[in-house]
Amino acid sequence: MQMLIPSVRRWSVLALVLVLATGVAACGDDDESEQSGGGGGGDGGVTVKAAEFTWSAAKVTNAILSEVVKQNPDLGVEKIDSKQLDPPAAWAGAQRGDIDLLTEVALPNQQPLADKAKDKVDLLGKTYTGANQGWFVPSSVVEPGGEAEGLKSVTQLNDYKDAFDGKLIDADPGWVSTQQNTLRLKGYGIDFQHVTSGEAAELAQLKRATEREEPIVLYLYRPHWVFTEYDVTQLEEPNPYKPGCLDEGGEGDCAMPPYSAAVAASKDLAEKAPKFVAMLKRFKIPLEEVEGMLKQVDIEKKPADQVASEWMEANKSTVDSWVSGS
Repeated sequence: MQMLIPSVRRWSVLALVLVLATGVAACGDDDESEQSGGGGGGDGGVTVKAAEFTWSAAKVTNAILSEVVKQNPDLGVEKIDSKQLDPPAAWAGAQRGDIDLLTEVALPNQQPLADKAKDKVDLLGKTYTGANQGWFVPSSVVEPGGEAEGLKSVTQLNDYKDAFDGKLIDADPGWVSTQQNTLRLKGYGIDFQHVTSGEAAELAQLKRATEREEPIVLYLYRPHWVFTEYDVTQLEEPNPYKPGCLDEGGEGDCAMPPYSAAVAASKDLAEKAPKFVAMLKRFKIPLEEVEGMLKQVDIEKKPADQVASEWMEANKSTVDSWVSGS
């Protein structure tokens, strides 16, 4: 029995330590739960789950908003977690409740997707408007002496098929605009192959064609750094855009509409962080300012968060107007 006494004492001490440790841990959990916000933010703010579309303007926009919430904790957001997604996947995630925030929502391109999610997501303010999109060629190609001299309209492309190797070069297959261009080729009766291999590959082909002074016709959109680096001409359209023309089952024989970039937020986020959502309704940046930042990110290879911080520092009054509403 004497041999068992030390062992019993060791177990008694160990049990006492475990009880004390459990109590400390429980107190710690209580403190942490008191400090956490409804959305899991450590400082009382929510964590916003944001979609980030695959074009650079979305990356820059999300970087700016991340810096805004970092500098203004009273907006009720601790941080923004961004996940790169194509529009269909992003809107599907918003419908499921997996995505709280979508920036750079291209309208009217994404309007059908937004309509499907309207019970869960609200379209808020527009970041900018009047952004052109369509089919472009290097200006030198259509000028006197160029291989496609005289080309002005998309309806003439069949006459210049050999010059362009019978190809329309497009961007990401998952973009709504890519689906629209498939419809436009058919609607206009243009006998061109639709080449979609991602925006990086598309722009690499533009660079190569420009350096070699070779013809190329491709889809481009604003805002984009490409317009600060290349002299390109947009082909004319015989028919203006009309609602339904570029929707599934539409005729497709019309121009692509100038679009606006909007911000969308879940109704749930509006309840959890109303000040942040109110700020999003005031979030506006001129188109030319966006393109200037894109040049820094895509050409000068500056990190998006650095570009965002520098732009905010140079535009404090604009940022203050978003936050304060004045």
